[in-house]
Amino acid sequence: MRREVLTWNDVDQLIDHLIPQFETEFDAMVMITHGGIVPGGLLADALKMSIILTASVDFPAELEQEAEKEKTRWMAWPKFLQFPESELLRGRRILIVDDVWGSGRTITAVKNRVTAAGGQPNTCVLHFNPNRNLFGSVRPDYYAATTDAHIVYPWEISRGPYRMLRDL
Repeated sequence: MRREVLTWNDVDQLIDHLIPQFETEFDAMVMITHGGIVPGGLLADALKMSIILTASVDFPAELEQEAEKEKTRWMAWPKFLQFPESELLRGRRILIVDDVWGSGRTITAVKNRVTAAGGQPNTCVLHFNPNRNLFGSVRPDYYAATTDAHIVYPWEISRGPYRMLRDL
C-alpha cells in the first residue's frame, strides 16, 4: 500500500478545507481516540466549541489463530472502552471527528451509538478512503480529501511504528 507522510502545513490546509463545508452549527463534538484527538482539537478551536467529548472503540478479534483473526476481525462487534453518557448527547447536534475513514467501522459504530442516545450525529474526517469503505455508498458527512494511501500524520512521525520517519 502506498504511504503518504503529511506535514503540519498539510493538516492546516485540510482543516481549512473542512470548515466551510459545515452546514450547521454543532452543540458538541465527540473525538474518537486516538486518531480524532488532534484534528478534533484543531476543529474545536476553530469552531469555538466548548463541549468536547471522547469515544474509545476497539474491535477485538474473537479467534486466536492469525489467519482466522483476519477472516473474523471484520465481523467483530465493537467494544466501547469509553463513551459519553447519553444525557450529554440527547437532543444535540454532534460532530464526530476521526482522522481517517478507512473501513468506516469505528466512526459508524460511534455514529450509531450517538443516534441511539438521541443525538444528531454528523461524521467528519480528514481523509476518506472509498476503496476500503465497508458501507457501500455511505461516506462521511464531511471530509477534506479522498485517498487510497496509508496516511501518516505529523503527530505520528516520531512516535510508535513511524519513529524511523522522523528524519524525513
